[in-house]
Amino acid sequence: MRTCYHRQPETIVPARADSGGKLRIVGGTLRGSRLDVPAAPGLRPTPDRVRETLFNWLAPVIEGACCLDLYAGTGALGIEALSRGAAQVDFVEADPGLTLLLRANLARLKQAAAVHRRDALQFLAATDARYDIVFVDPPFSAGLWTAVANALEARDRLQPNALIYIETPAGEIPAMPPNWALHREGRAGAVHYALYRRS
Repeated sequence: MRTCYHRQPETIVPARADSGGKLRIVGGTLRGSRLDVPAAPGLRPTPDRVRETLFNWLAPVIEGACCLDLYAGTGALGIEALSRGAAQVDFVEADPGLTLLLRANLARLKQAAAVHRRDALQFLAATDARYDIVFVDPPFSAGLWTAVANALEARDRLQPNALIYIETPAGEIPAMPPNWALHREGRAGAVHYALYRRS
């Protein structure tokens, strides 16, 4: 199995969480599995239909990929990547309650992965990993897309032909690094989603 770097994943510890709903994994070996979704303010998991579209786009490259799920929340994007054959996913989430829930979901699904309870920008400054695919879906109110994109480049966290998924409010297209080319994009209600390719 390919690994992104040599640091050992953190231990995954099951935890209980108050559930505000469920998400389902839409493809791969975990297809149909449900993820607990807490009733947390500002939590906005990527809908099933959008994830299905995104992973259809990623189908040619997801097998064996090293992935990073920034602002992971429930971990739906990263777990979907594991389900479809990603070699490794690093989950980054600053909220302690969501981190515990993510570890619980991974443990229940018997998925080994590194879960980092850290601010995303601090994580990018500290890690030595380089990724094939990165999911960037921060809280919309924070407006962090451009800062995270620039940090991915400045910290050399991307493989040469990496793919970067960005989710934003519809009508808001943040500035991306000049060497990122828009590969695919779509809209679902009030959400715009786009996949960029680094060149």
